[in-house]
Amino acid sequence: MDINTAKDLGMAIAAGLGVIGPGIGIGLIGGGAMQAIGRNPDASGKIISNMILAIVFTEALGILALVVSFIIKFV
Repeated sequence: MDINTAKDLGMAIAAGLGVIGPGIGIGLIGGGAMQAIGRNPDASGKIISNMILAIVFTEALGILALVVSFIIKFV
């Protein structure tokens, strides 16, 4: 296996495994928010704003994994 193939494989593994966690996390956040809105529709504004903030922080981890995978590929 040459170095370029190893870099491609490392990039794919880093990106794939690094995005699984945030994807599951965003699904859990969205599901929890929908349950909370279903139980208390009057608080939907607060719930949605907190949900969006949590999604942003979770998505930052996915973006970080993507950056790390590009670093593996090109450095």
